[in-house]
Amino acid sequence: MNVPVDPADPALFGAADTAIETAREQLLALSHSIHAEPELAFEEFRSVAKTIEPLRERGFRIESGVAELPTAFTAEYGHGDLVVGICAEYDALPEIGHACGHNIIAASAVGAALGLAAVADACDITVKVFGTPAEESGGGKVLMLDRGVFDGVAMAMMIHPGPEDIAGAHSLALADLSVTYLGRESHASAAPQYGRNALDAVTIAQVALGLLRQHLLPGQQLHGIVGSGGVAPNIVPGHAELLYYLRAVDSAALDDLMQRASACFEAGALATGCTHDIRKLAPTYTELTPDSALLCAYREQIRDLGREPIAPELEAARPLGSTDMGNVTNVIPGIHPVIGIDAGGAVTHQPAFAAAAINASADRAVIDGATALARTAIQLAGDKFHRDRLSERVMQRQFLRQEDIR
Repeated sequence: MNVPVDPADPALFGAADTAIETAREQLLALSHSIHAEPELAFEEFRSVAKTIEPLRERGFRIESGVAELPTAFTAEYGHGDLVVGICAEYDALPEIGHACGHNIIAASAVGAALGLAAVADACDITVKVFGTPAEESGGGKVLMLDRGVFDGVAMAMMIHPGPEDIAGAHSLALADLSVTYLGRESHASAAPQYGRNALDAVTIAQVALGLLRQHLLPGQQLHGIVGSGGVAPNIVPGHAELLYYLRAVDSAALDDLMQRASACFEAGALATGCTHDIRKLAPTYTELTPDSALLCAYREQIRDLGREPIAPELEAARPLGSTDMGNVTNVIPGIHPVIGIDAGGAVTHQPAFAAAAINASADRAVIDGATALARTAIQLAGDKFHRDRLSERVMQRQFLRQEDIR
């Protein structure tokens, strides 16, 4: 395999940087426009249209509604044999909008793609943007991965805003659960003996979960809310629901937590004479597993832009919560670094972080993130050892998929 240019040629970085800088105003307008009209999981129709527009203008080949998901898309440019994947997210949170900064993610993904398009022929790559819905709840990337949309991709990258720069970001495996209890309604005063209180089942389950917390493994977490708990004080609740997230450092620890939490949910039903049902609301998210070579390249490039990520030995102590990008990085070499913005002390999923996601530091994050991702891809694509390694991983995945089909 021949790479037609010297990967150390500064002209490559320069061409990508120039393309991103030329699109600066368009990229920042995209970030602000998505932020102004937040849309929830699988409903991001306006955000998708906005994200696709600059890619279509540049000549990217667009495929909408991939993986049978109306708000998922791919946008492809170039014909090189190494496919570089850039993931865009654009869903928001209920009530607090873009408090996770997905507007920055989408705009930086478009920017990185425009930068790479400028050098696609020279680097012998195909640039492919993946528009991935429902990261906050729904697992769009997992569905796209399972349905073959990521087949053939050699590397997958994205950036995520946060209060500080973290190159080797860690995340937790996640199970998103609904636990419903069915009891029997009755008059709460005149005939309580005929009722079976589903809300009492919820209470007992939550007490059991609270007591379990003392004995959890490091990194295991559980947190939730009461989704429903009755309709009137004088009616014994015949239906109640818990909505819970279970998290752990990896899939094995998550399985362990699932078994222990399930016993707590069952305890509520047994104690109250109710029945219960545990249902997963979204695909299980696995932990992030960043590719070491991509990570080293990104760290080098983001430092070159004047940012200093936290020390590698501190990264494990800064878990991000959970992301469906973890599932992608467990199959495809990838990275999911955090790029810092000045949020005045606020953290993600706080209203103040949503307000900060369009300030001057957020705008800088869009451009710096796009530039660092584009440079990282250029660096790896031009390194024969890693290019061959990435290509070999693609062939291995294709072989395994064919074996599964057989």
